Parts: sequence; C-alpha cells; structure tokens
Amino acid sequence: MEVETTVTTSLPPTDGSAAPDDVAPVVNGTASHAATTDTDATMQDGDAPKQDEDSKDKPVELPEGASEVVYVHNLNEKIHLPVMKQSLKVLFREYGRVLGVTAHRNVRMRGQAFVTLESKDAAVKAVREVQKFPLYGKPMQLAFARTESDALVLKRHPDDMEAHKAARLERKKVSRRENPLRKKKLAQAAAEKTAAETGVPATPAAAAPQRRIVQMPDEYLPPNKILFVQNLPDDTTKESLEALFRPYPNLIEVRTIPGRKNIAFVEFADEQSSGVAREALHNTKFSASGGAAPDTGDEGLKIKVTFAKRG
Repeated sequence: MEVETTVTTSLPPTDGSAAPDDVAPVVNGTASHAATTDTDATMQDGDAPKQDEDSKDKPVELPEGASEVVYVHNLNEKIHLPVMKQSLKVLFREYGRVLGVTAHRNVRMRGQAFVTLESKDAAVKAVREVQKFPLYGKPMQLAFARTESDALVLKRHPDDMEAHKAARLERKKVSRRENPLRKKKLAQAAAEKTAAETGVPATPAAAAPQRRIVQMPDEYLPPNKILFVQNLPDDTTKESLEALFRPYPNLIEVRTIPGRKNIAFVEFADEQSSGVAREALHNTKFSASGGAAPDTGDEGLKIKVTFAKRG
C-alpha cells in the first residue's frame, strides 16, 4: 500500500545531487513495490493544474485513439531523471492512480516520458488539462501513446507479459536496424575490417571520384510544422488520416494528393506540435480501415512520418 505524505514546498534537486532515497524506482515502466514513501515534489512553475470542480463527476468523452498511456514531450533535459519521474508522478496522480512512469537517458528518448494511468478517463482528463503546463520552465506537450506500457499489461494481462516484452524488444531491434547513422557506421567498420584483412587500404576520400552531393536523409530534416507522410496503404482516405492525427494537439489540416494515395501532408499550428506527432507515429503500422494495424511482421505496413522539406 502506498503511503502518501504532505506535499512539500521545496524544489527537487537540479544541481546534480542524487534523487531522494524515498523515490520509488521505476523498472520497465512499473513502479517498484518496495515499502517506500513518496514525497511530493513541488512543481517549479507553480501549483499543478486543478481539475474543474464541475467536471469531476461528469463522464469523460473518449476521443478516438485515447489510451491509458500518456506520451509526454518537451521535458527539461537538465533535470535528473529520478526527480523528473517523481515530479510527473505527483502531477499526474491528480487525475488518478499512476501505474508507472517510463523515461530513459539515451539521446533518442531524451526530454520524453510515458505516464501510465489506471483508466482512459483519467488519461483523457490529464491530456486536456496538463497540455502545455510549464514544468521546470518548459511547457509540456502531451499525446496518447499507441502501444501499451509494461505496467498496463502487467495489471490487465499478466499472463501476456512475456509475449509483450518480446514484441517490444523486437520492435526496438527493427528500429535500430533501420537507423541510417547506425547503417553508415556498420558499413564503415566493415570496410576497415576488409582493408585490414587484405592489406589494401580503403580509397581515401580525396582520391575518390567526385560525386553529386547526397541529400540529407528525411529523418534528419529540420523541424517544420508540416509533416510529410509516406508509404500509406492504397485504401487510405483523408478521413482515416484525420482520425490518425486528431489525437495530437494543434492539428490544422490533412492534405492528400490526387492520384498519389500513398503520400500526404499534415499541417500543425507549430513545430513543437508536429514534432510530437512525428515522434509518436513514425515507423508505426497503419491500416486505413482500422487505424493501428496488428503486428504481422509486414514491414510494408509501416508508415514514414518526417518533417516536410522547406521550399
């Protein structure tokens, strides 16, 4: 049983000191069940957003794509990870029981976290009311995650936990294999190994024949409020794309291309909002008839979501 203490008025440490001993560790997205006491960390930018008293008892209308798992983006990267996790837990439990907070230090996931709540109703209220709430000086961007967290699977389908973890690890492997920078490093290492075995040095770059300049991969284009979506199924419609992107804040317009059903442009109000949608939907599987497609292992179903090139 989790023991709550009164909210403190001191700030979480931000100067490199260790996280408080009473912060429950988070392992694989699930809060530890050790007998610890959570000490509430005060938000640096003021009190947590208060729920509307008139709406507390009203049923929540669930938007399409709603999930118990909330994707949080644009977090202050200077805050120590244990402190940030505890702060998010304190903030989000205003809306319901928090099953787990997941965040990582690696470059790809820096400034992001996943918060798992006990119900979709609680998650919907949190997304609506915490959207753009300033935490440690930065306004948070919120959206619904498209996959279940370990904490949610453990609570609802404990017998499926091993299969869930295996599927998650497989998705991670595929994502790493598709990383263009990793492919380049592997190719370079292979060339150096071949040169060492044969005794023939690799051709210096200066001696190589001139080639036309290679364009920057789409994944590394600068931010743009307009997203370019590729590899869409042939039966994709404007309505199905709107349903896919609608859960993400500040959506303005979805533009399909006549005669080109496999591509589309999606415009948001600003670059931060488009970045949230891009991070959540890039390399996910999509079926025009049913939104997220089942994990069939068919790479052809994965859509590609990148920032549009500037003219």
